[in-house]
Amino acid sequence: MAPSVLAPPPPGSGLKPVPGVPGLPYLGGTLAAMRRPFELARERYDAYGAVSWDWLLGQRTVTVQGPEATEAVLVNRDKAFANGPAWSYFIGPFFYRGIMLLDFEEHLHHRRIMQQAFTRDRLRSYMDAMAPGIAAGLDAWEPGRDFRFYDHVKKLTLDLATDVFMGVELDRAEADRVNGAFIDAVRAGTAYVRAPVPGLRWHKGLKARKELEAFFYRHLPAKRRDGGDDLFAALCAAETDDGHRFTDEDVVNHMIFALMAAHDTTTITLTTMAYYLAKHPEWQERLRDESLALGKPVLEFADLDALTGVDMAMKEALRLVAPVPALPRRVVKDTEILGYHVPAGTTVVVTPLTNHHMAEWWPDPERFDPERFAPGRREDKVHRYAWHPFGGGAHKCIGLHFAGMQVKSILHQLLLKRRWSVPGRYTWPLDTTSLPSPKDGLPVRLDLLENR
Repeated sequence: MAPSVLAPPPPGSGLKPVPGVPGLPYLGGTLAAMRRPFELARERYDAYGAVSWDWLLGQRTVTVQGPEATEAVLVNRDKAFANGPAWSYFIGPFFYRGIMLLDFEEHLHHRRIMQQAFTRDRLRSYMDAMAPGIAAGLDAWEPGRDFRFYDHVKKLTLDLATDVFMGVELDRAEADRVNGAFIDAVRAGTAYVRAPVPGLRWHKGLKARKELEAFFYRHLPAKRRDGGDDLFAALCAAETDDGHRFTDEDVVNHMIFALMAAHDTTTITLTTMAYYLAKHPEWQERLRDESLALGKPVLEFADLDALTGVDMAMKEALRLVAPVPALPRRVVKDTEILGYHVPAGTTVVVTPLTNHHMAEWWPDPERFDPERFAPGRREDKVHRYAWHPFGGGAHKCIGLHFAGMQVKSILHQLLLKRRWSVPGRYTWPLDTTSLPSPKDGLPVRLDLLENR
């Protein structure tokens, strides 16, 4: 198929038109982008360079690759790229007015209030609160030869989210209903049929949103009255120096979004770490020795920086499988990216999942090598946006420190309690049609850790 351009640049601007091969209208490269993203990204980069366009889920979409183009979009110096209308197309009906769906001054206003829920003291209290739940959850993991790691860690992180974030006592049935609603809401974002057809993803997502709203509104009055050490209470009480606070609607919107963002990203990161630590047992033992040397069954806030090996392995896992594979933006006024004209109304997508595999920036990119992040190498420092699993600019993930804290807390206890492995020739079937996850649930052999 002959190359096509997105739109001609203004005469005399000196800008270039964005090239691409759009394929069929509406669908374009949607299926390929979901099913074989790494190969497609390489093909697009080789054919068109860092900036190209295609149809994606019914939208004319410009995909940018590499750190220079990523920086141009995420730093957003001339405020041409908006989060809200871009993310709303995918998840707006299900995560309405979450912090990631707000823009410019309104986003900054909400972020300033929300930051009160992520202070060092708050993080320390969350960490203390989650420790017993981590221990109880891991102790319930039965050793065996077909232990589905992804399924179990997803249940654990959902349980921790409802406990530590909500601070509400739930029976098993209600916890399962809330957890199921979150799963349906997340899956709805990449539905092919984007209409409320009963039984399909979009319809299930809309139903899930109503269930989550009803849940939080039911518990909100008591949470405002009684407070607590959980995120729900923190958002109810958060106040800026000039007295701004969240409305009830704001609290509900931010809670629904925060729980989704927290449990899904942590689940994916821990699953990726588990996979590569099973494939590379020498690294699993190295990290276990590090945790044993700490001499504590539960990680404390002051110990977070001591686990340097865990930190490197976590960063490498985030490089190999970015939990949020794509970061969309809507162009709100004509702009340019690396000299290419991008007209208003265009959707632009930054792709951490594939950017982190570019050989131009990462030597031997498919190899699991946590030492990339060691002080003497720091391959991520080749460019400030070579590694960007948490986004960047004004919309850099507000919960990134919480995420790292939770991953390290869970992994520390897991290393002390269990050992896990996979057959030597096993390669996980990574499903990238939505958020990345193993199609088979990552079956591992799980063993009790022998006394050493």
